[in-house]
Amino acid sequence: MRFLCVSDIHGHAKALDAILTEGTARGFDQLIACGDLCFPGPEPLRVWRTLVSHNALCVQGVGDRALARIDASKLTATSPIERARLKRLSEVQTELGELILARLGRLPQVSRLPLESGHTMLVVHGTPRDPTESFNREMSEEELVYQLGDEPGDLIVCGSSHEQFDGSVADVRIVSVGSVGEAPGGTHAYGALVYTGPKNFDVTLIAVSLEPDSPE
Repeated sequence: MRFLCVSDIHGHAKALDAILTEGTARGFDQLIACGDLCFPGPEPLRVWRTLVSHNALCVQGVGDRALARIDASKLTATSPIERARLKRLSEVQTELGELILARLGRLPQVSRLPLESGHTMLVVHGTPRDPTESFNREMSEEELVYQLGDEPGDLIVCGSSHEQFDGSVADVRIVSVGSVGEAPGGTHAYGALVYTGPKNFDVTLIAVSLEPDSPE
């Protein structure tokens, strides 16, 4: 199997299209999305439709949970930035509609996939211990081990930090696939390909250059 793994699309449909085009050129069997799918835009509905059309396995990110649960009309903004964010939250909720919001609310926070090699891949937005936290390069070995939780599996595929990296700790491989829609600098869409075989698995990090004049 070949898994194309993405995260933190944040409603950027053109960036998602770019990474899917790259993944198709390399070949993949299953699309995996590690949360923060649709908010804040600019094309949340098109992102959702693209994921559905590819039968993507999705887990819930912080933004997905907010879309499903927060009633923006009941919150009071304390700054212009907060006011704009609440306004956008309400706009995205309206664009997606109740049915999609309900589906976002039912997404699992963690998904465990048995691989043909006998290993287990765990898909999560943040970390196995706390899906709202993020793995990052600056963590010590002790911090990484703590965030693995009790049953991390053999391979963790995650997002949240918007940083792309591939590392190992305590015999667990951690692959942060980076962000499709809000990567640092905004010049590339990031993801990863996970290749599984009868005896082992391998990971290739990928980055796709985005047009500099793109409205994304």
